[in-house]
Amino acid sequence: MPHPRREYATGDPQIDERLRELVSEFDPTDAQLIFEMMATALKLAKDPISRLDRKIANTALKEMRYAFSVFARYRDSRKVTIFGSARTAKGDPGYVLAREFSKLIAQRNWMVVTGAGPGIMEAGQEGAGAARSFGVNIVLPFEAEPNPFIAGDPKLMNFKYFFTRKLMFIKESDAFVLLPGGFGTLDEAFELLTLIQTGKSDLHPIVMLDIPGGTYWDFFDRYLREELVAHGYVTPSDLNLFTYTDDVHKAVQEIEDFYRVYHSQRYVKNRLVLRLTLMPRESTLKELSDEFADILAGPIEVTEASSGEIRDNDVVDLPRIALDFDRLHAGRLRQLVDRLNQAG
Repeated sequence: MPHPRREYATGDPQIDERLRELVSEFDPTDAQLIFEMMATALKLAKDPISRLDRKIANTALKEMRYAFSVFARYRDSRKVTIFGSARTAKGDPGYVLAREFSKLIAQRNWMVVTGAGPGIMEAGQEGAGAARSFGVNIVLPFEAEPNPFIAGDPKLMNFKYFFTRKLMFIKESDAFVLLPGGFGTLDEAFELLTLIQTGKSDLHPIVMLDIPGGTYWDFFDRYLREELVAHGYVTPSDLNLFTYTDDVHKAVQEIEDFYRVYHSQRYVKNRLVLRLTLMPRESTLKELSDEFADILAGPIEVTEASSGEIRDNDVVDLPRIALDFDRLHAGRLRQLVDRLNQAG
């Protein structure tokens, strides 16, 4: 019989009681979460750690709190993050391509998130316009000034740490577009693929966008196939987690098609629940259950919103299907979602 979960607290009964009294003044829905965050801060005060450790924790929490509050005002808008080189010059084909993509996706009511710097980031915000842009800026000794299209905007956020900045890029976006760039761009590409492959992030469309006739992402794809797949470091189906193109219209279409039927996902009691914009035919679900039996422990079933989803008001009005997914083959799951979208 499993043991009951031990309450997370400071360990000092008197301090814990004072914390509970203070927390009781806040929204009871998240009272326990607030209590645990405050308990963590007090545990940090007592732990035998350095002042630098406390400064890191303090800055990270403040950065996350502020960014969460900014994005929360736009939670109903789909967002796409654009990555690429800060050193791409104005007039460069890559700059023009990023600007055109952002303009097109903004016209479809998407919002654009970039790093707020020059180059591809500036192009993305020029194309989308300030009203549909977020700037997630990193404070560096160089390349740190926000570009003129986002400077002074209330949707500009400044970060000291890359890890908190990366969290915002990935947590707040529904799609990702990467143009050619340096170490940072490749870092973001591999991190995105890793998070989705391991199930630490929901499925999202990832588009590698190159200039017409460019070879940047073609070489990237060849490297993955000839080195990673060939040596068994990743499976061939993992390559379904991204697509690459040099056509800006195809990039936009890839993102829109991903959300044609699929809306979002959530695990409920170890079952993967896909929320959809429309319910496929029963025959379609049967076909998909058979086609993807290699990653499912049973048939795909229609389900209702769970108690947790209702509590969180998590798109409870949308139809749902539940899958006993093995959590090991994200590339195959992406293929399943593509088939759902095609059926719609």
